[in-house]
Amino acid sequence: MVRELSQLELLQELVPVAEDNVNRHMSMAKEWHPHDYVPWDEGRNFAELGGVDYDPEQSKLSEVAKAAMITNLLTEDNLPSYHREIAENFSQDGAWGTWVGRWTAEENRHGIVMRDYLVVTRGVDPVALEQARMIHMTNGFASPAGSHTGLLHSVSYVTFQELATRVSHRNTGKVCDDPIADRMLQRIAADENLHMIFYRNICSAAMDIAPDQTLNAVSDIVMNFQMPGAGMPNFRRNGVLMAKHGIYDLRQHLEEVVWPVLRKWRVFEREDFTGRGENKREELAAFLEDLEKQATKFEEMRDRSLAREAAKTQRLASQSA
Repeated sequence: MVRELSQLELLQELVPVAEDNVNRHMSMAKEWHPHDYVPWDEGRNFAELGGVDYDPEQSKLSEVAKAAMITNLLTEDNLPSYHREIAENFSQDGAWGTWVGRWTAEENRHGIVMRDYLVVTRGVDPVALEQARMIHMTNGFASPAGSHTGLLHSVSYVTFQELATRVSHRNTGKVCDDPIADRMLQRIAADENLHMIFYRNICSAAMDIAPDQTLNAVSDIVMNFQMPGAGMPNFRRNGVLMAKHGIYDLRQHLEEVVWPVLRKWRVFEREDFTGRGENKREELAAFLEDLEKQATKFEEMRDRSLAREAAKTQRLASQSA
C-alpha cells in the first residue's frame, strides 16, 4: 500500500514548483490601478454630505447585471477568509509565503475597483450592499470539502474556483452594457486566470508526486463544489438569475471550468493510480456523467422559461400597440 505523504512532506516536495510558478507569475502579472477603471466624473455626494441618496432610478444596470455585480463583489469581499484558508494550508516561508502575500494583495484590488465603480455610478444601493457585506464577511468561508482540509484540498478548490470566478467576471462585463465596466471586469478576469494557472500547476505537480492522494482531494472538491459566495444574502436568487442569463450556469461550470482542468491534469489518461485511485476515478466519472445530464435538463427548462417570457412580452407589446 502506498504511504500517504504528510502536509509538511508535500509542501517540501513542492517548494521548487512553487518557486518556479511564483517567478512565472511575477513575470506575467501586469501592474494596474483600480482608480483607472472608475468614471469619477459621474460621482456626487450622498445625503450625509448634502447630496442626494441612492434611488433605483439612478442605476443604468439591468437586474441581471446588478445581481451578478453584487454576487461577484461580495465574493471578492470575503478575501480575509480566503487568505486565512490558504495561509493555514500553505507555509509562510519562502515561495509559499511570497505567494500568499502577493495573491492576497492582487485579489484585494478586485473588491476595491468594483465597489468604487458601483458607488460612483450608483449602480446598486450602497446601503444594502454594505449590509450584505457585513453579513457575508461575518459568516466567513468554509471549505466545501468540509472536514477534509489541507494543501491538496485547498489547492484543488482554488484551481476550480479561480477559473469559475474568471468566467463569471468576464460574462458579467458583457451584460453590464457599459464599456467601462466591461474593461474593468476583463482586467479582473485576467488576474483570476493567472491565479488559476499557479494553483493548477501546483496541483499538477502534486498529482505526479502523490497521484492517489491528489485525485482523492480533486474528486472531493469536484463532487462537493460550491462557489465561495454560497453563504451571502440572496445568493440563490442571484445565482438563478445569473444561470438563467448565461453568466454562470451548470454547462459553463462543466465545460469551461471542470473539464479543461481535469484534461490538463490528464486525470482520465493517467496510468499511475493504484486500485484505490482507479476506484476514485470511476466514482468521479460517474459523477461527471450525472452532471452532464443535469446541465442538459437545466438548459431545456431554461429554454422553455425564456420562450414563455418572450411570448408574454410580445403579447403585451401587441396589446398596447
